[in-house]
Amino acid sequence: MNLQDLIDDAKDKQALYELSRRSKGNQMTDELRHGGLWYLATPYSKYPAGIEVAFQHAAKATADLLRAGVSVYSPIAHTHPVAVYGEVDPFDHDIWLPFDEAMMERANGIIVLKMETWDESRGIAHEIEVFKRAGKPVVYLDFPVIQ
Repeated sequence: MNLQDLIDDAKDKQALYELSRRSKGNQMTDELRHGGLWYLATPYSKYPAGIEVAFQHAAKATADLLRAGVSVYSPIAHTHPVAVYGEVDPFDHDIWLPFDEAMMERANGIIVLKMETWDESRGIAHEIEVFKRAGKPVVYLDFPVIQ
């Protein structure tokens, strides 16, 4: 192992430690780190600070989870730039829902990020219901993931 590998390994361990230490009661367990692909549900279209801030918060949470060793797909973090730079209507459910449903089918479970208005989101309620019907785990995490 070279010096850079040791530094990278230390950063990974530090990220896991920080996530575990700072997650304040979040369910950050081996189930998340070794549970395959997780789908990250976050508010978007009616987020009080707007869709750009919703994207930024989802991207930050996705990065925190990835650094902690959680394989996570965020429909907001991964597709908002496609909508913006590809000039695709971010609110066109005919475009986004089939893709989101395909990703939900492939995911082993859902992580619901308890951002402001998460519990009022019809989209998140639908996603939770899809995972429950499929018998897949639903995990709730406080926001921000790392404080």
